[in-house]
Amino acid sequence: MTDDNRRPGDSDRHRQQRSKNIFIFFCLLAMAAAFFALTVVRMGGGNMTGKL
Repeated sequence: MTDDNRRPGDSDRHRQQRSKNIFIFFCLLAMAAAFFALTVVRMGGGNMTGKL
C-alpha cells in the first residue's frame, strides 16, 4: 500500500497504539469483573452452607 492510498490514522504507530488501547481495555474489563464477583461473594452471594 502506498502512502497516497492510506487513510489518516492508519500508520504503523496508530495501529500499535490501537492494539495497546484494546489490550488495556480488556485488562480493565477483567479487573472490574473480578471486583464485581468479589463484592457479590463478600455480601453473601457465596454463603450456601445452611440452605441445602
